[in-house]
Amino acid sequence: MIDRLMRKIEQKEEEHKLSQSKFHSDMNKKFEASKEEFKQVIQKRDIKILELTNQLRAQEKEKQNEIIKLQIEFNAKMIKLQTETPKPYSNPTANIYRRKLQHLEEQKNKEIEFLHNTIKELEQQHGRSQDSHLKHLQLWELHQNTTSNVKKKCNKATLG
Repeated sequence: MIDRLMRKIEQKEEEHKLSQSKFHSDMNKKFEASKEEFKQVIQKRDIKILELTNQLRAQEKEKQNEIIKLQIEFNAKMIKLQTETPKPYSNPTANIYRRKLQHLEEQKNKEIEFLHNTIKELEQQHGRSQDSHLKHLQLWELHQNTTSNVKKKCNKATLG
């Protein structure tokens, strides 16, 4: 009877060892599966980060190109304005018109200097901010408004 109980105990111990072994094996499989799944999630996120970084670089390059384009356009317009010479006046009130024109040219030069300073400030802000596209548009609008104001004043001065 004791032998039989001893064998039963040994048999139960063996079953218990097998059960433990199977449990550890199952847990290891689950752990490895979770580990692999986690690696895939990390890989996907790394790829997404890389894509976003590339997009950000492309946008930054586009913005820089836009700044350069606006500067070139601005400089071309400035050269055009500076090379335009007033037509000589043949009537006796020419001195009055010349003085008015000279005053308007001084205002134009002040506005040009202001625009140059604004460009420099915007370029500095562009280095600090990711949302510089709006600022470029504002600069362009400012330039357009200033240019049209100068042209209007010049036209008024020449028309008298």
